[in-house]
Amino acid sequence: MDILIEHGAVFIGIAIVFGLFMTWGIGANDVANAMGTSVGSRAITVKQAIVIAAVFEFAGAFLAGGHVTKTIRKGIIDPSMISSQPEILVYGMLAALLASATWLFIASTRGWPVSTTHTIVGAIVGFGIVGIGPNAVQWTKISTIVASWIVSPVVGGVIAYLLMISIRKLILNNAHPFEKAKQWAPLYVFMVGFIVALVTVFKGLKHLSIDLTVLQSFLVAVLVGLLASFLGWLLIRKIRVDKEADKDFHFASVEKVFTPMMLFTASAMAFAHGSNDVANGIGPLAAVVSIVGSGGELAQKSTLPIWILFLGGGGIVVGLATMGYRVMRTIGEKITPLTPTKGFCATLAAAATVVIASRTGLPVSTTQIAVGGVIGVGMARGIGAIDLRVVGGVFVSWLITLPVGGILAALFFFTLKGMFS
Repeated sequence: MDILIEHGAVFIGIAIVFGLFMTWGIGANDVANAMGTSVGSRAITVKQAIVIAAVFEFAGAFLAGGHVTKTIRKGIIDPSMISSQPEILVYGMLAALLASATWLFIASTRGWPVSTTHTIVGAIVGFGIVGIGPNAVQWTKISTIVASWIVSPVVGGVIAYLLMISIRKLILNNAHPFEKAKQWAPLYVFMVGFIVALVTVFKGLKHLSIDLTVLQSFLVAVLVGLLASFLGWLLIRKIRVDKEADKDFHFASVEKVFTPMMLFTASAMAFAHGSNDVANGIGPLAAVVSIVGSGGELAQKSTLPIWILFLGGGGIVVGLATMGYRVMRTIGEKITPLTPTKGFCATLAAAATVVIASRTGLPVSTTQIAVGGVIGVGMARGIGAIDLRVVGGVFVSWLITLPVGGILAALFFFTLKGMFS
C-alpha cells in the first residue's frame, strides 16, 4: 500500500504512456482490419479510411464506448488473493499493457492481423500465473477463447460466402446486372444499417444505461436500416453505366454501384469497433487509475474517465495513420483480390457475426471474423482464388498470440516489480 502512495503518480504516468502505445497498436492492427476490406477493394483510399476511422471510431468510443468498464479483463483472473497487495495488480496491468502493445507493434510491422482481445487475455494470463498463481486464472474462459479461434472465422466466412452467392444469383448472373444492382442495392444497404445498429444496441448502449428489450432493439435497428437504405438509394440513383469500363471488365458498372455502399460498411464497422473494443483496449489503464486513485481498492468495476476515452481515440487514429496500411494490405489484397462487391460482403459478414456472438456470449475476435469473411468471399470463386500461404501465416500468428502475450507480460511484470519493490 505504501508503494501506491509513494509512486502513485509515476504509475499513472507509466500507464498513460503504455496506454497510448497500446491504443496505437489497436489502430495499427484492429482498426486496420475493419478498414482493410474497404481499402483493398479500392472503394476508399487509405487517407479516407483514416478520416472515417478518426470520426466514427471516436464517435463509437465516446457515445457508446463504456463509461463503466471491467478493470479485471472479462474475469480472466481472480484478484481476491492479492487484496492486501494491490500494487501487484498495478504491476500486472502495466505489464499487460506493455506486453500487448509490444506484440501488436511486432505483428503490425509484419502485416499480421492478430487479435487485440486475445493479446490482452494472454498477457493477463501470463501475469496471473507468475504474479498470483495458476489457480487465479479462470482456465474455462481460456478454453472458450481457444474454441473461438475456430468458430468465429468459420461463421464469418460462411456468411460472407452466402452473401457473395446471393449477389451472384440476384445480380451478376442476370441479363441486366447493372439494373439489378441498382434494384437490390438499397436492400443490401438496409442490411448494413440494421445489423450494425443491432451491434450498437446489444453491446454499446448498455454503457449508457439504456436497456432495451429484444423487440425494441429490433425496431430501432429497422429504423436505422431504413434510413441507411434511403441514403444509399440517394447515392446510387445517379450512377450510370460506364460502357468503356465494361469492355475491360463486364461488371465494372456493377462495382460502381457497390463502391459508395462501402462507405456505409466502413463507417458502420468503425463505429461498432469503437463502441465495443476501444474501452476494452484501455481497460488495464483504467484499472491502474482506479486502484491508485482509490488507495488500493480492487473494484471489479470503476468509472472510465472521459480523458481516457480521448486518449484511446487519439492513439487509435495515430496507429492507423502510421502503420495501419501494412495490415490493411494483408486483409484487402494479399489473401484474395477484392472488388467492392466482395469487400461489401466480407464487411457485412463481419458485422453479422459480431451480432450473433453478442447474443450468444461467444468471445470472438473482430480480426479473425474479418479474415474469415475475406476467405469466404474468396471461396465463392474457388479455393484457387485464395493465397493459402498468406492464410497459413495469419493462422500461425493467431496461435502464438496468447503464449507470446503471456511470456512478455511475465517478463515485464518481474521487471516492474523489481524496479519498485
